[in-house]
Amino acid sequence: MQLHISPSLRHVTVLPSKGFREFIKVKIGSRRLSYRMVFYSLLVFTFLLRFVFVLTAVDHIEGETKCTTLGCLGKKLGPRILGRRHESTVPEVMYQVLEEPVNQSEVQSGPEVPQTLEDFIAEMKDERPDAKTFAIKLKSMVTFLEQRTRTAKIQEYLYRHVASSSIPKQLHCLTLKLANEHSTNAQARLQLPSAEFVPALVDNSYFHYVLASDNVLAASVVASSLVNNSLHPEKVVLHIITDKKTYSPMQAWFSLHPLTPAIIEVKSLHQFDWFTKGKVPVLEAMEKDQKVRSQFRGGSSAIVANNTEKPYIIAAKLQALSPKYNSLMNHIRIHLPELFPSLDKVIFLDDDVVVQTDLSPLWDIDMNGKVNGAVETCRGEDKFVMSKRFKSYLNFSHPLISRNFDPDECAWAYGMNIFDLEAWRRTNITRTYHYWIEENLKSDLSLWQLGTLPPGLIAFHGHVHVIDPFWHMLGLGYQDNTTIADAESAGVIHFNGRAKPWLDIAFPQLRPLWTKYVDFSDRYIKSCHIRAS
Repeated sequence: MQLHISPSLRHVTVLPSKGFREFIKVKIGSRRLSYRMVFYSLLVFTFLLRFVFVLTAVDHIEGETKCTTLGCLGKKLGPRILGRRHESTVPEVMYQVLEEPVNQSEVQSGPEVPQTLEDFIAEMKDERPDAKTFAIKLKSMVTFLEQRTRTAKIQEYLYRHVASSSIPKQLHCLTLKLANEHSTNAQARLQLPSAEFVPALVDNSYFHYVLASDNVLAASVVASSLVNNSLHPEKVVLHIITDKKTYSPMQAWFSLHPLTPAIIEVKSLHQFDWFTKGKVPVLEAMEKDQKVRSQFRGGSSAIVANNTEKPYIIAAKLQALSPKYNSLMNHIRIHLPELFPSLDKVIFLDDDVVVQTDLSPLWDIDMNGKVNGAVETCRGEDKFVMSKRFKSYLNFSHPLISRNFDPDECAWAYGMNIFDLEAWRRTNITRTYHYWIEENLKSDLSLWQLGTLPPGLIAFHGHVHVIDPFWHMLGLGYQDNTTIADAESAGVIHFNGRAKPWLDIAFPQLRPLWTKYVDFSDRYIKSCHIRAS
């Protein structure tokens, strides 16, 4: 075997010797080796020679002239190959200094601690310190910069919490103008739907959608996107549930902006017979939840003041304070069978989704006796969004959780769900939901911290039918890695997270997917200065 190396050390060529060629000829001639085996053998042998050559060349370039090929190979690959060990040149004292616990009193923000890497390098060049002094200085600088980064990160989370929890003045303006319109304009007080379409509200031959919201602008986008993308809008019935204070503005909007031929119903919770009779468990749970959170959390100031917890833990606690997680509109979905006793099946939509395709094929999905048709959130290309399992939401250090559930079980998403109400009525899902909410309250919110999905995962356990991820794309409100092309190709996109598309903190490249369904020439939108960007 011959090794040809170019003078520039850029190329290496392997040529089989005469004896080796004769060996191959004999073996192939006697059919003891196949051509494929010979080819792969040559390929592997060539690769090894190239590898050895590179290691040898590097050592020669570095000045290590007394180095055999196999010796260099052993040294490069470490102590496990050929018994050679490449000794570390880092003094042991540096490891000792860096491994010692950080003494906060030694970390200063004064001129002693370099503020940048450039300052650090310049100082080390000037002083030429020993290894121990070098390690102490490096540790102080890194610790100081780490603390500054932590503080900045927590401030970012706090500002986002404030921005996402507040009602923008533009939305408040829209609500007030529509409430005034409802009181002064008979056209804004029209019955929804009109009398001739009332029978359709309980007709199971229609496609029934349910939207619970106290945000008029958000509800208008969901409704417009649903109807505009429907191939059979005349078969669409949208039931909008709202609270008492938002009922008048919501009715005024949809009275003045009809989406014919679709049928729109606007109804306040106080108008449901079931809701006015006896005790409503979800209301009692919300009242208790508010009291526990006010005592247990200590408010956003106490959360931010904690100097020991990691920023992402603080972010989760701030998020738990969001009014959304104690909103009646967020909890009411667990009572759909009672709210719509005549309906067999509905699709429930959150008010931060945008429908981008015809949803009628969802009605043809065979649920196989399951209650909840949902997209799983543990499988997908986006590992940040599609990596959620039970352990992402439930506290498995609590024995009550660890005894009953599997931490690695795949979670699923709220936001666009097919609910078979007929199958639901044959289960104890609603009772299970309220039982676990009570248990969480008794344990000072130690079973989970956020909202309605954790008890939903528990209550619907064993009752979920997995649907194609095309129907529900998540994460547009808490990460901006989603490409426009991917988002546009999804059936329903969900702005779950703090960066809602109607807020200033929305991701600018994703917001147009939502604003395309807002008519910015509308007089109410214009008068409240609601803009596309």
